[in-house]
Amino acid sequence: MSEFSQATGKALPATGRLGGARSVDDSATRFWRRVYALVAFFLLVANLRPALTSVGPMLAVIRSDLGLSGAAAGLLPTLPLLIFAIFSPLARLGQVFGIERTLAACLGLIAAGIAVRSQGSTIALFGGTVIFAIGIGVANVLVPSVIKRDFPNRVGSMTTAYVMVMTLVGAAATGLAVPLATHLAGGWRSSLAAWAGFAMLSLLCWLPVTYKSDAPVASPPADERAAARPIWRSALAWQVSLYMGLQFFIYYVMITWIPLFLADHGVSRAEAGWLLSLYQTMTLAIGVIAPTLLRRGRDQRPLAVIASLITALSILGLTLAPDLAIWWLILGGASFGVTFILAFALIGMRSTDHRRAASLSTMAQASAYLIAAAGPVAFGWLHDLTANWTVPMVTLMMIAVIHALTGLGAGRNGQV
Repeated sequence: MSEFSQATGKALPATGRLGGARSVDDSATRFWRRVYALVAFFLLVANLRPALTSVGPMLAVIRSDLGLSGAAAGLLPTLPLLIFAIFSPLARLGQVFGIERTLAACLGLIAAGIAVRSQGSTIALFGGTVIFAIGIGVANVLVPSVIKRDFPNRVGSMTTAYVMVMTLVGAAATGLAVPLATHLAGGWRSSLAAWAGFAMLSLLCWLPVTYKSDAPVASPPADERAAARPIWRSALAWQVSLYMGLQFFIYYVMITWIPLFLADHGVSRAEAGWLLSLYQTMTLAIGVIAPTLLRRGRDQRPLAVIASLITALSILGLTLAPDLAIWWLILGGASFGVTFILAFALIGMRSTDHRRAASLSTMAQASAYLIAAAGPVAFGWLHDLTANWTVPMVTLMMIAVIHALTGLGAGRNGQV
């Protein structure tokens, strides 16, 4: 988004009335273009979660309506994560067609995939999921690169704003899933399809940004590419990837299985959806202080470790005292907000420029989503194997403790 990074500067002294008016008009035009580009950017990132988070509260209904087996129902929330891991390297198309145009294509895929998924057949359900997951997976990689490119000195605050918007809309999609299905004629199909319209609206708002964007990103000179150390040879890059992967592992287990966990402990389906929304919207509360936390020096190890240990505590609390679920979800949501924001912010903080940020983002997210894909499946398998919630919940708590240990490496000062 070249409009983001244009300097405002001061208008040149006017030699006459026309010159002065033209300078003011040009300055005002540049300002409003930047504002429009920023709004369009946040509309774009608002589409990176609803297609995923709207499924959890509807999973039991979808399974019953389409006659899905337990394995097929478990695959539905896991499939996007596998697609993210496989197709995230397609983010390199941003160097060929330009980042803005590639992101426009991502929005188109998201809208089309959601529409196909909502047609009502098993084939459409999984086929549409693959389509929108490709769009989300590529956009996930490109957005941190855009932030590093256009806001190199404000990576923490812009990442916080980006994650807050993404999480807020994702939480809204979770909470609205059941009410939309109840009040719309098409039931769960209409509930899911509503987000295709939102994606199309966002695409229409994004298109003017692509027309004004710079030419496709040129590759760095051959000697510069030769001098750059391969990202996969960096221990720090692998630590960032593992930190993000375990964070995603915990997150996707929570949004997939916590509604069913709560239902088994006497909570209604609609209330479970809103409690999960509360868990996700706690990111907003954390977002107020996150930029300050991220700016406290170049070492994020204390923040990474403490937040992960609080996550472990909240999972233990849910296991031992599920009747206090609202308080444990508030606590876990607050720690989730910190680790979620930090996982994305580390991509910019640990890279030297936007090209390295793109490489680190590709590696981290491909690895992270591959790790995360195992989460809902493994958790469900443990639940089926033991016929209770205790073993899978304690295992998830142990994953959170391991996540804290990975923060010791990913949070240390350094760049790749």
